[in-house]
Amino acid sequence: MSWRFSLEGVRRTVFGQGSAAQLASELALLGATRVLLVIDPGVAQAGIAAPALEGLAQAKIASWTYSDLTREPEPAEADAAAALGRQEQVQAVVGIGGGSALDLAKAAAMLITNPGAAVDYVGLDLVKQPGVPCLCLPTTAGTGSEVTFTAVFTRRSDHFKGGINGRLLYPHAAILDPLLTVSCPPYITAITGMDALTHAMEAYTSTQAHPVSDMNALTAVELIGRHLRRAVAEGSDLEAREGMLLAAHLAGLALAQAGVTAVHAMAYPLGAFYDIPHGEANAVLLPYVLRHNREACPERFAVMAHLLADLPAGLDLAQSAAACVEQVRALSAAVGIPTSLRQLKVPEDSVPAMAAKAMTVARPIANNPRQVSAADLEAIYREAFA
Repeated sequence: MSWRFSLEGVRRTVFGQGSAAQLASELALLGATRVLLVIDPGVAQAGIAAPALEGLAQAKIASWTYSDLTREPEPAEADAAAALGRQEQVQAVVGIGGGSALDLAKAAAMLITNPGAAVDYVGLDLVKQPGVPCLCLPTTAGTGSEVTFTAVFTRRSDHFKGGINGRLLYPHAAILDPLLTVSCPPYITAITGMDALTHAMEAYTSTQAHPVSDMNALTAVELIGRHLRRAVAEGSDLEAREGMLLAAHLAGLALAQAGVTAVHAMAYPLGAFYDIPHGEANAVLLPYVLRHNREACPERFAVMAHLLADLPAGLDLAQSAAACVEQVRALSAAVGIPTSLRQLKVPEDSVPAMAAKAMTVARPIANNPRQVSAADLEAIYREAFA
């Protein structure tokens, strides 16, 4: 076996209960005295960000807040946030919230120093100048956006969903405080947790996987199998919250290192056409795509199966690979994930259009361990209506 890979990413990671209070000191290390805060409106209203923000005034750091963002942001929202940042001559951007807030913060930080609008940079490596430093504080355990080079946007006018991707999108710092995730509602905990599992499993089975991405992906799978049910059932379980936040972080690293596969390609049209949250779309589709892919790398499926659960002794390779899919189905059911696209009110007659759109999401399709055609994707979508 011969591997070829390169590694880069977030410059600094701070993890642990109470670490949100270090935001002011992290900004001080950068010499930033004027900052833009991109905060999820629900997070802002609930006061979840208070532990991170309390020290800013004492550290003589002036801040301006942008929280006019939607669940799956439009590119124009990044333009508006960046305009505020430029107007106030901010020296850093802080994102606090779920994946949408963090993606928006990363894009705004880039747009402050680069000309044009967010739509001009949708694609791969179109950003040419570093942005101002971006610091990310996730309040959900799922997207891993605090360590990825992607900012995803939805353009509802023409049903487009795509990302700004490139090495200059990596945040400067990730501050991961499990206490910020405690108030996350059970269903959001469930879909974001399954989103993290999707990142880990897709990275592990990607054609671009390598030993470093494998290490992160497999640890994430094991942590999710151990902690997701508890985090959904009892949000105040700090051990479970900590385990899930670490899992999401590691899965995000694996995603950035090895890429994702057909689950993400197929989830994009669900968001673009029907405004279905990204994590929910991934969660529903994951077992169906896994079932399609398992014959391509049964050894890897068997490894994941044994990390997710204690399996009976004596299973052969094919049985262990099949058990992986069943364990994912069981976990999804246990945390309340819908089992069918019909439950998400997706019209079945849209399958050909969704499959055609999914085939245009080129990198995840290329990364898939089993080569897929539009007809294959149609078949998987239809199975997901069963």
